Amino acid sequence: MSAPREVSQRDLRMRSKEIMDAVESGDSFTVTRDGRGIGELVPLRRRRSFVSRAEFARGSVSAPLIDGERFQSDQDRVYDGTLSDPYA
Repeated sequence: MSAPREVSQRDLRMRSKEIMDAVESGDSFTVTRDGRGIGELVPLRRRRSFVSRAEFARGSVSAPLIDGERFQSDQDRVYDGTLSDPYA
């Protein structure tokens, strides 16, 4: 990820469409006034609703191995078997 580019308050006002299009496509900017940074324009993170099986497998390659029996033992030790509604 590269460092945010700087854009003056005046440039932001004059070139807002161009700059907002760049933000929408993933670029970030530090907004300056009188040469000092006063804010940041960053793209919003988009929520993803679906991850393909292939993409999940690629992301899982670096995941640590889990000992299934130890995991179950840890769960049994922590969970007491009762459910409660915190809003009841």
